[in-house]
Amino acid sequence: MSRSRFGGVRPAADSGHGASILVAALSAAFGVVLLMATDVLATYISATSLGEHGSVRLALLIVAAVFVVIAVYVGAIVTANTFATIVAGRTRTLALMRLIGASSRSLRGSVASEGLLVGCMGSVFGAAGGYSIAAIGTRAVVGWGMIPALDYPMFDPLIFLPPIVVIATTWSASWVGSRRVLAVTPLQALVTAVDRSREETGRRRGRNLTAVLLFSAGAGLLVAGIILGLVTPLAVMIALLGGVLSFSGLVLGAHLVMPPVLRLVGNLAGGSASARLAAANTIRYPDRSARTAIGLVIGVTLVTMFSVAAQCYRDVLTAAQELRPDVYAGAGIEPVLAATIAVFSVLVGFSGVIAAVGMVNSLSLSVLQRRRELGLLRALGFSSNQVRALVFIESAQLSVAAVLTGVVLGIIYGWAGAQSLLGSLPGGGLIAPSVPWPVLALAASACALLAVVASIAPTRSAVRTSPMAALAVE
Repeated sequence: MSRSRFGGVRPAADSGHGASILVAALSAAFGVVLLMATDVLATYISATSLGEHGSVRLALLIVAAVFVVIAVYVGAIVTANTFATIVAGRTRTLALMRLIGASSRSLRGSVASEGLLVGCMGSVFGAAGGYSIAAIGTRAVVGWGMIPALDYPMFDPLIFLPPIVVIATTWSASWVGSRRVLAVTPLQALVTAVDRSREETGRRRGRNLTAVLLFSAGAGLLVAGIILGLVTPLAVMIALLGGVLSFSGLVLGAHLVMPPVLRLVGNLAGGSASARLAAANTIRYPDRSARTAIGLVIGVTLVTMFSVAAQCYRDVLTAAQELRPDVYAGAGIEPVLAATIAVFSVLVGFSGVIAAVGMVNSLSLSVLQRRRELGLLRALGFSSNQVRALVFIESAQLSVAAVLTGVVLGIIYGWAGAQSLLGSLPGGGLIAPSVPWPVLALAASACALLAVVASIAPTRSAVRTSPMAALAVE
């Protein structure tokens, strides 16, 4: 331990900071790539005859605004969840510092300063990396002949927005996450700190009511956006607000949403002691399960949403060209479709990386923070293989539940976005959801593989530690 500049005692940096820096960097990079890809696509379409249509130009402006919001929102949610996981694992350590004389104010200031430093480091690296990826990617697709050589913009002042939001989010997440320290007495710091039980989370009426209200309001706005999308593409902004509010409600109330899904998945895990205990653990501590699963839910939702939206976009423009050849004649839709699908494919790939890193980080941190719990199981007679099976089954349950939830949300959001944006175009109308099942099957298989990989290293570390040493781990 070292003395902090806030007058308190600051814990040594842990491995969680590396994970949070990586996630902050990815979030910032995702935002920068998203904005620059939108600029490239808008420049290309504007140079074609299709860009002469007023409705198409308006749609491009709207898509740019939508992508700005998505980039900022995703960065905020992903970084907040990762840092909340880290702070939750350090609750007892921070409480013990209070026991030896550190004030809660100095501890919260210390944790918040760490969050600010993590956000700054990750955002700088991520923004630089995202800009490089976008610049190199633009030259690559031009060189491959996917899009013509035009004067594509290589700088947009808006690219500074995602890094700034990531910095603010990591700072605020660390400050809010450390609030639990204020409720822990020095005497409670002497015992093992655990996550809130299901009963305790159910008694947080204020948070639960807020989650329900956000989700209900968001769902209503989504429906309104879908209906108004038959009249104007501006309806996508209403649908976007509905998506943000409804997903925020799901994140805030994840401790209420995930247990039923986990229970359904847990019933399929078998009847062994490890399987029964794994199923009970995922439901017993819904806060921990929600934090672990929500990162993967976000990634899978993004992958599915972009895939469904791109497929709907292709179907709508193809159908519009067939139904209204007088409007779209000579517009050169096929090259535009190819370029747009290429951009969306990059976004899908980036979303997959965010999902993978988010899941690996969450699972690894969760296992490392439970070494005392796993050590107690070893002391009670669980063999090393049983402990490994327990962690693997829990990881599998969380992954399957997160994938199912993310796929359902992604299909809804992707279709709602496409319907509200494209429904009013000539030849548009009511759009049937187009689901690229091969892409989703590939994403699900990758998640299953990652669940195995993510649990290997931390489980090996926990199993190699003797039961008595594990029980003493902080």
